[in-house]
Amino acid sequence: MSRPSHTGIGMTSARTRDRLVQRLREQGITDLRVLERVRVLPRHIFVDEALASRAYEDTALPIGWGQTMSQPLIVARMTEALLQGGPLGKVLEIGTGCGYQTAMLSPFAEKLFSVERVEPLLRKAKERALELELRNVRFRHGDGMKGWPTQAPFDGILAAAAPLTMPEALVQQLAMGGRLIVPVGPEGQQQLIRLTRRESGIHRESLGPVAFVPLLGGIA
Repeated sequence: MSRPSHTGIGMTSARTRDRLVQRLREQGITDLRVLERVRVLPRHIFVDEALASRAYEDTALPIGWGQTMSQPLIVARMTEALLQGGPLGKVLEIGTGCGYQTAMLSPFAEKLFSVERVEPLLRKAKERALELELRNVRFRHGDGMKGWPTQAPFDGILAAAAPLTMPEALVQQLAMGGRLIVPVGPEGQQQLIRLTRRESGIHRESLGPVAFVPLLGGIA
């Protein structure tokens, strides 16, 4: 069975997407670039067809292998937080998942590097990136806890899963002025953290409570 088209009627209509964008506005997303990216990105292509009718709800959805696609509000918040502070040259994404966050970030980075530990998820994400013609993205099957040292330093790093403590390897791969957006902590106690590397040292901010799947080491 073929996938639903990127545009059309019903769940893929402009009205459906506009309602989602309006909900994000009401919940505090103000960056117009992020809101427009949410509006134009076909979220339904990142989930199984059985879940496609729920793609424009502001909710997390399962993508298999014990992973989820984050709710649009969280994806928008993390993208907005990463963009604050200046333009992004090289960006590292930890936890490609289904590729939705990857596709959100792609227009805002000169080069985007994405690491995923679960090979079947990575394979699907690559297919969607080709479908959407995301030409500035490179993928890697690897351990996200280690980052991508050979491509460091990065102007931005975004982690789509939660380590128990701040991963020092990722902090070390930040460029001067670079920002790291990462949920940290055990289940039920996670905080979204933004670290910024400055001449005076690492500046840490808490952006509020969140709930993510754990960031695991190794590959699968």
